[in-house]
Amino acid sequence: MIEKWNVAIPPLSGEKVQRRVYVYIPDDNDEDTDQRYPVLYMFDGHNVFFDEDATYGKSWGLGDYLDENHIPLMVVAVECSHAPKNGRLSEYSPFNFFDKKFGAVRGRGKITMDWYVDTLKPMIDEQYPTIPDREATFIAGSSMGGLMSLYALAAYPDVFGRAAALSPSIWVAPRKLTELMMNAPLHEGTVLYMDYGSREMANHPTICRHFAALTAKLMTKGVQVTSRIVPNGDHCEACWEEQLPWMISTLMYERE
Repeated sequence: MIEKWNVAIPPLSGEKVQRRVYVYIPDDNDEDTDQRYPVLYMFDGHNVFFDEDATYGKSWGLGDYLDENHIPLMVVAVECSHAPKNGRLSEYSPFNFFDKKFGAVRGRGKITMDWYVDTLKPMIDEQYPTIPDREATFIAGSSMGGLMSLYALAAYPDVFGRAAALSPSIWVAPRKLTELMMNAPLHEGTVLYMDYGSREMANHPTICRHFAALTAKLMTKGVQVTSRIVPNGDHCEACWEEQLPWMISTLMYERE
């Protein structure tokens, strides 16, 4: 079951508009009302479940995947900013940066994540059958959402125990990101899934080097990293949907 509701998010970008929040709850909750679930928070929520809501007409189809595989996981996905003049980039960047295409972008990622942690998560934990502990609280996204997932794991290590960053926009500020990740007080057993499409490499000539370096450095910190280069992978929802088996199995993997 997927619930959709609107929430005002004035702190994020100054828009003072309603945003759509999507909440996926496993169907077996109707049969076992005592069941509680880990929660996956996601960015770009309009692209996660329904093609008709997706920016380019193609979603990840995540609800169908979880239903078909009977995965006991809740998902909370929030629509991004659609404001002009780089609204989404600003909302989803932890750092100020300059790009030839987009110009100067003010990073409001901390404001965004403070709202997720201080407002959204308590609201979800109060209203839904969650397991609120960090070990059962995950975060994921693609592109700028992937960058934000890496930031969330580093900046809020007491909140998020696992993350998935698909095609993360590490090109925004690779040195700042690496420094942040290396200085973060990450907990032992922190889990990260991270991938990048091979066809995306041409868009950012140095991305392979940065991606490999970040993977290696995180491993030295004891982060349990699953890092992949997706063969013929592209920067699009259809490709990210194809990575769901790797992403979800990494986030949900448990072994006594």
